[in-house]
Amino acid sequence: MARLPRLTVPGYPHHIIQRGNNRQPIFIDPQDCERLLAELHEQAKRHQVALHAYVLMSNHLHLLATPETAEGVPLMMQGLGRAYVRWFNRCHGRSGTLWEGRYRSTLIESERYLLACMVYIDLNPVRAGIAVAPADYRWSSHSHYAGLRSDPLVTPHALYWALGNTPFAREQAYVDLVRSGLDPGQQDALRRAAHSGWALGSAEFVAELQRRTERRVARGAAGRPPKREQAACD
Repeated sequence: MARLPRLTVPGYPHHIIQRGNNRQPIFIDPQDCERLLAELHEQAKRHQVALHAYVLMSNHLHLLATPETAEGVPLMMQGLGRAYVRWFNRCHGRSGTLWEGRYRSTLIESERYLLACMVYIDLNPVRAGIAVAPADYRWSSHSHYAGLRSDPLVTPHALYWALGNTPFAREQAYVDLVRSGLDPGQQDALRRAAHSGWALGSAEFVAELQRRTERRVARGAAGRPPKREQAACD
């Protein structure tokens, strides 16, 4: 069966994952990370994509982003992939592909899952055992939201601004949110949605999303409204 096209709808947050081919490293030294972030900044601006959160791991990366146009995310990832692979291959004396095929992406319902997805992204280094706490890890957006540094790459979502009336209140509320972590159900829902490509949210959210695109957004027969349990967990 042919793969479904990636689901991309402007104005909605997209959780994006790109992995290295055969899980090989895509970052070897800090200069690689710096280069990818610089390219990501340029491509996001060029293609009108607001980047809310990110983490760079040794063999993959996560992004949370909202595009202004239907072409924003695909063009951003295409431009990023091509520019970074040229840099990486030149610097490390290699040739050929770096990525594990095409990137994975899913849409998420902001009110239910956006902040949870940010926490999920921040906790990647902790789950991998390479950091004791998110603030200890350099290559993520966590430090920006925690008030430890200013990151020009990051565009906070309105739900982050709603965490408090002052910068300190928002930062503290977000740090507390990350410290509380995710329950297993949230973590599993975010993980499965990102790998399946099905939209993640309430039945109402999925139905509204389906009205905006011809591409099927949830499991089940095309044109039929998704069941509530599928919309919440896939």
